Amino acid sequence: MGQFGEFFKQRRLALGASLRQFCLEHGLDPGNISKLERGRLAPPQHDKLEEYARLLGLQEGSDDWYRFFDLAAAEAGRIPRDIMSDAEAVGKLPILFRTLRGEKIPDEQLDEIVRKVKGA
Repeated sequence: MGQFGEFFKQRRLALGASLRQFCLEHGLDPGNISKLERGRLAPPQHDKLEEYARLLGLQEGSDDWYRFFDLAAAEAGRIPRDIMSDAEAVGKLPILFRTLRGEKIPDEQLDEIVRKVKGA
């Protein structure tokens, strides 16, 4: 089971709803939601994710809201929409990717990061 599916399932269970009950209440296909929760179906695109987030009682802008969307993006191999709309953040993605691969970041870029963290 993927992390997104597990998170989805835990949120549904926190509402006290069985899979069938949740789907019946919201007009969803139990087979598709079951596949989603088991990681057999990729997380949907943004608009459908928003619908699911609201049905799961996630408050827009909350940590759980962002976690839901971040897990969905990661599992689907996408970069979260809010990050892609931030040109400065997109410009920093190559540094993140290199770091995740264990590659050395050039000293100039590392110095710039340190200055920004320190607020200089």
